[in-house]
Amino acid sequence: MRILITGGAGFLGSHLSERFLAEGHSVIAMDNLITGSADNIGHLFGHDRFRFMKHDVTDYIYIDGPLDAILHFASPASPVDYLELPIQTLKVGALGTHKVLGLAKEKKARFLLASTSEVYGDPQIHPQTEAYYGHVNPIGPRGVYDEAKRFAEAMTMAYHRTHGVDTRIVRIFNTYGPRMRLRDGRVVPNFIQQALRGEPLTVYGDGSQTRSFQFVDDLVEGVYRLLQSNFTEPVNIGNPQERTIEEFARIINEITGNQAGIIRKDLRTKDDPQVRQPDITRARTILGWEPQVSVQDGLQRTIPWFRKQLQLLGELA
Repeated sequence: MRILITGGAGFLGSHLSERFLAEGHSVIAMDNLITGSADNIGHLFGHDRFRFMKHDVTDYIYIDGPLDAILHFASPASPVDYLELPIQTLKVGALGTHKVLGLAKEKKARFLLASTSEVYGDPQIHPQTEAYYGHVNPIGPRGVYDEAKRFAEAMTMAYHRTHGVDTRIVRIFNTYGPRMRLRDGRVVPNFIQQALRGEPLTVYGDGSQTRSFQFVDDLVEGVYRLLQSNFTEPVNIGNPQERTIEEFARIINEITGNQAGIIRKDLRTKDDPQVRQPDITRARTILGWEPQVSVQDGLQRTIPWFRKQLQLLGELA
């Protein structure tokens, strides 16, 4: 297949580019580099089936030749980004999704939307199934991301029903691994960097809020299987092993040997979800998928990457 991956220089997009190339496909990675980095895909530039396009998906998109599939992963994706880039976040979810769906219609390409567990907001049911409509504050600071993705899902289904575009929707739960941005403000980069520096890990709130963390390789496998499937409704891809933030911090301290412990601060953002856990019955049943990498193994494969990045910046010996 010849595949376009928007956000292809981002954390997830770069891993997807690698996977599709490894499977023998051709990949066009499109990114405006507002939060992505060419460093994430630099090792792919010499590949004869890989092409990079620096382009903003909210502008008109022209791709020469056929396309068999489009994976729409372009979007700022951390709370720091929502606060710094709220309008860009809304635009890529709305205008960008519209542009890429139009391209999928023109090329008769299969379209896969990267949605998010954030469409569930601060959920009132637990764990979260795909049938749950969510509990989202549309005017809160997090709403720019939540509503951009909810709109993107609605637009995707409208193109599916109205124009017959062959669509897929993946709702991604917390994912970590190499190539996460050091300063993106999310739990894993924050905790790992503090632990490697021998600092106490900063837990916001009382630490009882929960998340379900999956390693990036599991996410990539789920997305790959979903694209090959014939299922058009949303599918949760995440690790159902729920942990409190404080428990996760203790695991990272243990793995890194950090003795500095934990400190607590007030919650930073309004509407921060108190719980997050995917019901993956649909993924298990339809895709035969479930996560394979434990949190401990995933962190063992992630921490060395962060250590190297901090050494390159001169922040670690």
